[in-house]
Amino acid sequence: MSISAESFPLSEWRIIISDPLPGAINMAVDSAILSAIGRNEVLPTLRLYRWDPPCLSLGYSQPYSDIDLQNLKIKGWDVVRRPTGGRAILHTDELTYAVIGPRTEPRLEGGLLQSYRRLSVALADSLSLLGLPIEVHSGNNPSANNQAICFENPSDFEITVDGKKIIGSAQARKKEGILQHGTLPLQGNLGRITEVLHYGSAELQLQAADILLGKALTVEKVLGRQVSWEQAANAFQSGFQKTLNLKFIPGELTAAETSDVEKLVRNKYGNPSWTQQV
Repeated sequence: MSISAESFPLSEWRIIISDPLPGAINMAVDSAILSAIGRNEVLPTLRLYRWDPPCLSLGYSQPYSDIDLQNLKIKGWDVVRRPTGGRAILHTDELTYAVIGPRTEPRLEGGLLQSYRRLSVALADSLSLLGLPIEVHSGNNPSANNQAICFENPSDFEITVDGKKIIGSAQARKKEGILQHGTLPLQGNLGRITEVLHYGSAELQLQAADILLGKALTVEKVLGRQVSWEQAANAFQSGFQKTLNLKFIPGELTAAETSDVEKLVRNKYGNPSWTQQV
């Protein structure tokens, strides 16, 4: 399916390029920006970031019992619960993006699918700049939220290559505004995530890994070469800027956002009561 871009007036957005951070801090930063948006203190923001150490993130309502905690500990990977829905993602060897803005922002206004569609055009154009022969998935997929892993099935307006998922996204709509974040796997074995989830037996785990590898791709797998994080970040900045008619203002977190991040890590994203709540 091909979806066309809409025309928007030129707008200024902040862009934040983050250093690699632990999962709890990454989720706290996204949420702190959303709070600042709600207070009308900052511009709509595109944030591009990485994770260190590798981190398994659970969707907002996903059972904590899906995790094989013993194997997670052995591998030294983190775990965090996202403020957005969807299923589990292993964050490593990837670029993660977050779009955060008020509901009144023309590129985000309207219903969930309307805003998701507009951002999908920007994502598709960004990936095209990397040379990926992308398609935008259409049609309802009721099974997409019934799997343990995000990349097992594409949802409406998500991006595929040869029918296989190349980028996964999720959105939260709060009174403060809208947060959509997602991940682009650049390289590595996507099947690794099955090693830290429960399947009942080693045989079923291997079957799950094979199924996942048949439904999802990395950038390296498609292009036959590695693309650096910096190259992907530049493509995202250019794609969003052109497609959504934006002028990016490079920025950092404000003092208020930084203070909120510290509180959110302590009281929410780094706290077992949040991570293990479902």
